[in-house]
Amino acid sequence: MTDVVIRRATAADVAGIVAMIAADQLGATREDPSDLTPYLAAFEQLDRDPNQVLVVAERNGELVGTLQLTIIPGLSRKGSSRGLVEAVRVADSARGGGLGTTLIEWSIEESRARGCSLVQLTSDKTRTDAHRFYTRLGFTNSHEGFKLKL
Repeated sequence: MTDVVIRRATAADVAGIVAMIAADQLGATREDPSDLTPYLAAFEQLDRDPNQVLVVAERNGELVGTLQLTIIPGLSRKGSSRGLVEAVRVADSARGGGLGTTLIEWSIEESRARGCSLVQLTSDKTRTDAHRFYTRLGFTNSHEGFKLKL
């Protein structure tokens, strides 16, 4: 994927990121791209936090992918940090070409460069294709996740 640039997101990218998040079956029910106000406020928080890295993948000036990497310091594992990968999205126009692999490999290398001993992610139970994808990349389904909506 030499024609793709992965770079830190800017406020100008928020609309494109939200569009990608809203474009899938889960995002379609919980996102509202018509009002970017809450997304821009969230972006400002992310952008100020050195442990948050929101990136976009860009090809020929078009946003084709995104993910958020959070570095979580911790005491376990001898005081090591872990990388948490969230909100991985690849635009419909870029699916099937290896961009998802490129994004995840980027997050692994960035986590390693930041001293993490582990990279983790969650994936909705309904995303069986994504589960196969993450397994193929070396992730193991080692834990059961729990969420509480507030």
